Amino acid sequence: MQKIIVIVGPTAVGKSEYALKLAKEINGEIISGDSMQIYQEVGIGTAKPTKSEQAQVKHYLVDEKSIFEEYSVKDFVDEATAAITKIIANDHIPIVVGGTGFYINALVNKMQLGGNDNYKTSIDPKWEEFLTKYGAQKLWDELNNKDPGAAAKIPVQNSRRTLRALTVISRTGKLFSEQQAKIEPRYDALIIALNSDRQLIYERINQRVDKMMTAGLLDEAKFVFENREREHQAIQAIGYKEFFPYFENKSTLDEAIDKLKQVSRRYAKRQITYFKHQLPVEWFDPLKDKNYQDKIDKRVEEFLNE
Repeated sequence: MQKIIVIVGPTAVGKSEYALKLAKEINGEIISGDSMQIYQEVGIGTAKPTKSEQAQVKHYLVDEKSIFEEYSVKDFVDEATAAITKIIANDHIPIVVGGTGFYINALVNKMQLGGNDNYKTSIDPKWEEFLTKYGAQKLWDELNNKDPGAAAKIPVQNSRRTLRALTVISRTGKLFSEQQAKIEPRYDALIIALNSDRQLIYERINQRVDKMMTAGLLDEAKFVFENREREHQAIQAIGYKEFFPYFENKSTLDEAIDKLKQVSRRYAKRQITYFKHQLPVEWFDPLKDKNYQDKIDKRVEEFLNE
């Protein structure tokens, strides 16, 4: 079974920074495990690796699609597995880096993702109406209330899977999470998880948002807002929709920024919960443990030599 290294953790914890360092040390190449970094038009709000960072180490699944193209978790798995095969064939080490837990899980394990689902013909109409009326977040909240295990595996923006899960629950009276087939591993993966005290993470998130604003996040969000009538992937992404009320003169800019910080903190909490319960991770603290890099380096060396 092919060996890969995976680095996960909540937003703003320092995954990309450490991954770049590790890749240089072990002749690695990086595959983005973030659901939004694939899109060319959104770079600031997705915390995409800079051009300088991409020049230092080969990156995959960054800037390869337009937000106006359809791109699913199945597409991600297909392209990531192809990248891993290519990296290994070139005698390099694949390093998957990202915070989108379901994408990481689907790559590391052989999850049944389906292709052209027939969900449209069988979804319970009441949930379709609910989605239309209240939106993707409220729909996901309903699933989270009924079946937290299923919700943990489905991104908020993936309304198709959320609709399917709620429909199955409604029609069978059983939890969707209990009806999933046993999952087999696709790779021999060492999954490194970075995390620290919640308050420290929250402070870094707040600082990151401020830096993003300085870097031009508002212009990026305006582009997403102005193209909201076209169906595209960034509408529900954290970092953009929080500014819609500001563009509609329904809130101040400061209120929109505070909202983004709040939503980002909540997202970090969900990320940590997912990694704790859905993946066999090994935890390291990059904010309080000065020797965390040495400890991970040692663990990676052990793993590659096993």
